[in-house]
Amino acid sequence: MKTTVEIPHFQDIDRKQQNEWYAGALFKTPALPGAKKFYCLDMFPYPSGEGLHVGHPEGYTASDILCRYKRMRGFDVLHPMGWDAFGLPAENYAISTGVHPELTTNRNCENFKRQIKSLGFSYDWDREINTTSPGYYRWTQWIFLELFKKGLAFEATMPINWCPECKTGLANEEVFQGRCERCETPIEKKSLKQWMLRITAYADRLLDDLDGLDWPHSTTAMQKNWIGRSEGAEIDFRIDGRDEIIKVFTTRPDTLYGATYLVLSPEHGAVSDISAPDRLGAVKAYIAAAAGKSDLERTEEKEKTGVFTGAYALNPASGARIPVWTADYVLTTYGTGAIMAVPAHDERDREFAEKFGLPIIQVVAPMPGQSPVASRQSPVAGQAGGGDGPALDKAFCDEGVSVNSELINGLKTPDAKKKIISWLQEKRLGRAKVNFKLRDWVFSRQRYWGEPIPIVHCDKCGAVPVNESDLPVLLPKAEKYLPTGTGQSPLAVMEDWVRTKCPKCGAPGRRETNTMPQWAGSCWYYLRFTDPKNADAFVSPAAEKAWLPVDLYIGGAEHAVLHLLYARFWHKVLYDLGYVSTKEPFKKLVHQGMILSYAYRDSKGVYRNYEELDIREAGLAVTEEGEQLRPAVEKMSKSKKNVINPDDILKKYGADAFRMYEMFMGPLEDVKPWDMRGIEGIYRFLKRAWVWAAPRPSALGQSQVTGHRPQATRAQDGEEKNPGFQPSALSLQPDKDLELIRNQTIAKVTDDLESLKFNTAISALMIYLNKLAGKESAAPLDLKVFLALLHPFAPHITDELWMMNGGNSSLLSESWPSADFAVLAARRIEIPVQVNGRVKARIFAGESADEETLKKMAFESVAKQLEGKTILKTIVVPKRLVSIVVKRRT
Repeated sequence: MKTTVEIPHFQDIDRKQQNEWYAGALFKTPALPGAKKFYCLDMFPYPSGEGLHVGHPEGYTASDILCRYKRMRGFDVLHPMGWDAFGLPAENYAISTGVHPELTTNRNCENFKRQIKSLGFSYDWDREINTTSPGYYRWTQWIFLELFKKGLAFEATMPINWCPECKTGLANEEVFQGRCERCETPIEKKSLKQWMLRITAYADRLLDDLDGLDWPHSTTAMQKNWIGRSEGAEIDFRIDGRDEIIKVFTTRPDTLYGATYLVLSPEHGAVSDISAPDRLGAVKAYIAAAAGKSDLERTEEKEKTGVFTGAYALNPASGARIPVWTADYVLTTYGTGAIMAVPAHDERDREFAEKFGLPIIQVVAPMPGQSPVASRQSPVAGQAGGGDGPALDKAFCDEGVSVNSELINGLKTPDAKKKIISWLQEKRLGRAKVNFKLRDWVFSRQRYWGEPIPIVHCDKCGAVPVNESDLPVLLPKAEKYLPTGTGQSPLAVMEDWVRTKCPKCGAPGRRETNTMPQWAGSCWYYLRFTDPKNADAFVSPAAEKAWLPVDLYIGGAEHAVLHLLYARFWHKVLYDLGYVSTKEPFKKLVHQGMILSYAYRDSKGVYRNYEELDIREAGLAVTEEGEQLRPAVEKMSKSKKNVINPDDILKKYGADAFRMYEMFMGPLEDVKPWDMRGIEGIYRFLKRAWVWAAPRPSALGQSQVTGHRPQATRAQDGEEKNPGFQPSALSLQPDKDLELIRNQTIAKVTDDLESLKFNTAISALMIYLNKLAGKESAAPLDLKVFLALLHPFAPHITDELWMMNGGNSSLLSESWPSADFAVLAARRIEIPVQVNGRVKARIFAGESADEETLKKMAFESVAKQLEGKTILKTIVVPKRLVSIVVKRRT
């Protein structure tokens, strides 16, 4: 007679287990790790007012599964969480609600923490940090002062990216396609006195050290592109009749003879100085017009614009007198903000020359096999207009052979570059130069909610750092914190706070009123997590050396440039100063894919809430009016009414179903849609697991347990964990089929967790459960193995079942099962052997046979077919195929 097993509400088990985990300090991290350490870090969140949606915990779920697995493998695990709470997102939310940023931030942090804890993540909350805490930003300010002392923090008045909506300056990295990355408002250019960080001093190292990192290729490529290293020459063009020198950087110095005019960006400091009196009015008007355009508008405008300054420069190679123009298609952020225009070999220069009638001289000819380009020679090189002959259809931009270039005629482009650079250096007219697209980091923000910059301005001493003993410089309480939009921070009007004494001479001084950007606190938080309560240093040398580098860093690809570049920069500075022992902070990086959601839009274009719809098979939905709607997979958004709140999922299915479905949807890195039908399947699997694993008389030799389980007792610090589950242990009657699938599942789940293939690990567990459920009775060992393998994914249910069956501690305190590879090796599988694509034999080999063994067996099996032939290639697909490619000997 079968016993009916009652399935409880899984959310009740969630709360029960979480209370016991925290009461038992199950996730507490030792101050210093032992021989095996694993530092796993999630990119800590901005505590927005909306709370989490189902996309946010994806990375947290992956890291938690891995950390639980590593703990069971005997690692000391550092798995912390905190809040990146300063900056524009928190401040703008506070402004929209009319509540002070400190109150909304604290409230949001508590809500985030509640939601995260409800999912059962194994964070050590004793290490929680908040970037807005004075105890934290004291050390952010301290690091800024270290940068200042090293000459890496400085003030400069320069045109910056200005967001009129956020009313603050932005770093180049915070501008995407000419718009503010946060609010998508087109940016403007505004000249302000700013604090800058000299990140360019580390450009080479930031680029070179990427090669040793286990990061996604796309991310390292983005960083390399942003740093933008290019080799070429810096060439001096003298202004005719003046001592003024215009320096130009070019990656193609071999085209110098084809430079028929110069173009200066409107922001270039020499534009007004060199302009002829009769051209100055037009030049100034053009500069003013360009200031109102974004960089994106300037670079993408099809119609080229510009103004002739009336000045001429001398081409250092040909001696030709060439006109100097200002045009907004040249940006001050590129090279020196001035270019030598070679219209025959640059398409933008060609378009400009065509419009304004400027000379075009071809100086590079195609190599044999390249597409030829007709050349048009100007009658007078250096003439401000004119020219005859047919216009070039397209500039020839490839490498080739130099022509019409006296010193380098006939040389291929690489050789021509070397020779012309050597000649320029010999004549002191130029020099070899490495240029970077990377620009110094605009560090000031004209906002309230940020770390105060610890500098005092003194009329006598200039910018003076605050004494370390006076840190932190506290952010003052304010009733009015709206951005001014004038270029000044709201702090500037708080006279009682601004007025102070110079730390150096004691004279009256004024505090710096700009604040740090939102990236400051996240530049070093991974270090503070290793020693979060240290009042004497930002981190102790012992803790830093023991825990760093971060072994695995999980976060969104949207931070591929900004946060990662800035954090690496600060880390390298701290390394040079002797405060950290590693050159790089993050050893391995993984980006979780975005979780999308089904959105439903009716025939009138109105998005519909899920609650308004009857959702049927294949995602089809029917409105109350009977209209059928097809789903569209879109990013979660309140406006599209497709945001899914984890709280709602947990109420219905429990935390374990949520966790498992997030990982079962597809590979971690992939973009994928949330589908409620999918979580139903996971929920059914967990219910089946509960029914199968619920206590029974034979389980672990215990008597039947009904509605009660023994009180959990947890392993204390220093106690040995239970020995690993060996396939020979506890088996009463060996079942060969079960023994094989048990060991296969252990090996598969272990390998998949190591490579973060969570979805296929779950599939293996489903297959294992199907096999177990099909048996009249299972060996006690299978209960232990199944629950242990499932535990990282579904910790609440598995701990409950484990203790109901007589376990005396959380499975987290048990050891990870070990596969018996002798069992796997003993299984013989059939493998086809192909010769030139046709199956000629079949071999039987052990499942764990290595590649060389399979090759040897394959060659022996088709020895006759190989006679008189040469083996060109042998391809081995483990467990599936050996393919041999041959040809006849001649």
